[in-house]
Amino acid sequence: MDAAQLKALQAPLKRKYRDEPRAALITLRARSRIGEGITCKLETGRALVEAGLHPGTGGDGLSVCSGDMLLEALVACAGVTLRAVATALGVNLRDATVSAEGDLDFRGTLAVDKAAPVGFRTIRLKFDLDSDASPEQLASLVKLTERYCVVYQTLSKPAEISVTY
Repeated sequence: MDAAQLKALQAPLKRKYRDEPRAALITLRARSRIGEGITCKLETGRALVEAGLHPGTGGDGLSVCSGDMLLEALVACAGVTLRAVATALGVNLRDATVSAEGDLDFRGTLAVDKAAPVGFRTIRLKFDLDSDASPEQLASLVKLTERYCVVYQTLSKPAEISVTY
């Protein structure tokens, strides 16, 4: 796909959302059901994934860890956004990888130390880009990727979450 094809694909959507702002409000859903032992099964739309405890909290390592899944969602969203922005800007990427790593202190989630945070302390997102684009173009590409990546923005400016039961 080139920039013209992407713009042609998105133009009617942009028009619709300008004319009908409420049409741009879309609810995404995720669902899981508890499984055997200490696991839950996630319906991803493409497959069923079983999530469980990380080995650092007593898991056997056979189920995916939700912390890993969070980082995977981040790199997937950033990768798709990177490709879309590069296409729109006409920046040729021969290859690109997006990686993320995050630091956890399991004392928090295991209630060993109330002062230890539950969740990631830091997350590092890295772009390895193979391109003839100038350093300024690449910096702009990464900046715009950060700006338009849904998962990145949600993590950097947390959404309001409500819980019901």
